[in-house]
Amino acid sequence: MGALRNILRLGVKEVYSVLRDPVLMGLILYTFTLAIYEVAENVQTEVNNAAIAIVDEDRSPLSARIQGAFLPPYFQPARLIAIEEVDRAMNAGTYTFVLDIPPGFQADLMAGRRPQLQINIDATAMTLAGNGAIYIQAIVRDELARFAMNANARALPATLEIRAMFNPNLTSSWFMSVMQLVNNITILAIVLSGAAVIRERERGTIEHLLVMPVTPLQIMLAKVWANGLVIVVAAVASLYLVVEGLLRVPVAGSVGLFALGAALYLFAVTSLGIMLSTIARTMPQFGLLSIPVFVVLSLLSGGMTPLESMPPQMQTIMQASPTTHFVNFAQAVLYRDAGLAVVWGDMVWIAGIGAVFFGFALARFRASMSAAG
Repeated sequence: MGALRNILRLGVKEVYSVLRDPVLMGLILYTFTLAIYEVAENVQTEVNNAAIAIVDEDRSPLSARIQGAFLPPYFQPARLIAIEEVDRAMNAGTYTFVLDIPPGFQADLMAGRRPQLQINIDATAMTLAGNGAIYIQAIVRDELARFAMNANARALPATLEIRAMFNPNLTSSWFMSVMQLVNNITILAIVLSGAAVIRERERGTIEHLLVMPVTPLQIMLAKVWANGLVIVVAAVASLYLVVEGLLRVPVAGSVGLFALGAALYLFAVTSLGIMLSTIARTMPQFGLLSIPVFVVLSLLSGGMTPLESMPPQMQTIMQASPTTHFVNFAQAVLYRDAGLAVVWGDMVWIAGIGAVFFGFALARFRASMSAAG
């Protein structure tokens, strides 16, 4: 009971230290409000207002139908340009897409031949280029199918109905808001826990702790639960106020289950932050050391790009990252309304990896305190 009281009191001290630090409070407020809102609203993966031009060398009713099929909000009204203008316009970045309809296109189609259309794409904006090419192919294919059906006066033998689950309109803000929340939890957990240790060292209060009847385990547990509590409360508030409130993103699953998983995840990530703080001696060193950790955990966790698209060796390596399992957990709970029976495996992985991180961090923390003593 005495150890629990020590952990509780030290943790309360940590919470007070965070609440009284205007820089950290400003960082927490920005991270869970404006940072999420701006990314969700302004970083888009779907095609929106893309500039397209058409080289109509056929001048047929079919080519006119194809031109009129490119409509807002996906595309700007298609502009007709000459074949000689294509290279200059693409080099200048005037258009992202240029569709070239060859002469005799409709006649060849009616004669049963297989004419080809050419799509010129400015792939500088890679996401827009890839998604836009798929949109253009679908639009042209639909127009050709309608034209063929009208010409032959009979229906096509089969039709394709697309139904998107969990995000029916494929709205990028639904995805970006939750993934940005997960990324910000990771960044802030490492920053707060690591800053707590370095702040003790820079202010000289680490020596005060050494003469108190507390152990390194108690000090570290206090820092983990205190900083984790602050982040869980901020994350849940952001989920309600920013994600659901401002961004109008529906949260399908249990927020309570998400908070429980976030608490387990913070146990792992705050331990990682403490371990990094025992390696760095100052805040600038800690900041530089944390940057590559943030990048790896964020980009290779499956939150930005699907884990399945990575090489098999990388997929295996990233199973040792708690962020990979937390991303899978968060997507399952918040998007697909998964229950504990579905996500318990990810929670076990997070807890196990967190225990390993905590053990390494505790060993480093004990060594650093012994050196300070």
